[in-house]
Amino acid sequence: MTREEIVSQVNELLSEEFEVPAEKLQPDANVKDTLNLDSLSLVDLVALVQQTYKVKIPVTELRTIQTFNNLYDYIESHLPA
Repeated sequence: MTREEIVSQVNELLSEEFEVPAEKLQPDANVKDTLNLDSLSLVDLVALVQQTYKVKIPVTELRTIQTFNNLYDYIESHLPA
């Protein structure tokens, strides 16, 4: 899966799941602020990523994912071969 495919698919999933216009999902935008995530919806985000990409995001790693670029990078670097 290419970077462009990841970005496109993640944006589509998040836009649909969190009812946010896709154009708001900019690479340098803050994930929590843009999606208006509280702790419960953050769990939904992690579950969505795990279910869709078979990528586990431990709590310790979750803290490092601040922007959408961080999220794309994380998924891209942890995709199963």
